[in-house]
Amino acid sequence: MRVGVLTGGGDCPGLNAVIRAVVRKGIGEYGFEFVGFRDGWRGPINADTVPLGIPQVRGILPRGGTILGSSRTNPAKIEGGFDLIAANLEKLGIDALIAMGGDDTLGVARELHHRGLHVVGVPKTIDNDLSATDYTFGFDTAVNIAMEAIDRLHTTAESHHRALIVEVMGRHAGWIALHAGMAGGANVILIPEQPFDIEKVCEYIEERFQSHYAPIVVVAEGATPKEGTMEVLTGDLDAFGHVRLGGIGQRLADEIEKRTGKEARTTVLGHIQRGGTPTAFDRVLATRFGLQAVDAVRDGDWGKMVALRGTDIVRVSLDEATGELKTVPAARYAEVEVFFG
Repeated sequence: MRVGVLTGGGDCPGLNAVIRAVVRKGIGEYGFEFVGFRDGWRGPINADTVPLGIPQVRGILPRGGTILGSSRTNPAKIEGGFDLIAANLEKLGIDALIAMGGDDTLGVARELHHRGLHVVGVPKTIDNDLSATDYTFGFDTAVNIAMEAIDRLHTTAESHHRALIVEVMGRHAGWIALHAGMAGGANVILIPEQPFDIEKVCEYIEERFQSHYAPIVVVAEGATPKEGTMEVLTGDLDAFGHVRLGGIGQRLADEIEKRTGKEARTTVLGHIQRGGTPTAFDRVLATRFGLQAVDAVRDGDWGKMVALRGTDIVRVSLDEATGELKTVPAARYAEVEVFFG
């Protein structure tokens, strides 16, 4: 069997561990042949491939990013995009496709499955916002990177008596902000699921200064103020219709300085969170996902995504996997509010 492999969307620590596991088991146990598609869905649209065998996956386990490259190419935005993919897979003799990505990438995989193509999905998002799996690889790495940054910022905040705002990733779900903020001892955590009151944020900051400590505010990039309490800016859209985010941290700093008279500075972690070597947890989870994905190909279990449920790797339908985002429940946010201020 000839199997195509691609990685779509934002890069993520652990992708190379999945690729390695797929290839090592697929070739070693099942005698499969693998073809790598470059740069997400752009690869099968343009028939842009690279060799993918044992030599290509040696030494990639600890490497961040993806050796196949990635992009946010959306076949639905390209005239005849899905037909191009189907035609190129047939021309290249590809019997099955393993697609690694988040909601957008797996949404394309779902559409291809509905068109009769043999597709298996692997969940990939550092935001941890896919509802069909308990955790996604890359999330643990991102949280640890953000936590370390918060730990370091505490000391400089105290030295200069400043409010420091740490902006982390999280478009629609605040899991990174929640976990990193809790682990790093943040004084305020702002997430997309809970629109914030800027006046209340400033109260927490004043309260922290009164105790002779400097506040740390962790804010997810998708966090928004309650309507009418603070100006909201909008950005350009990407190929999947998502607003390009960033800037909430600086807007918060400006408002905090204006309202409290206290000096405020912003640190935007951005791509740092998804770069570099993955944690042990993410390497193990990604490896297990890869092993189970190639088993699904062997079984001909098409239209499925591998997922973590408890400590087990299971298969769920791509329809279920892309049905809704997993957001932070109000009860989880309430747990950390006791530490605010």
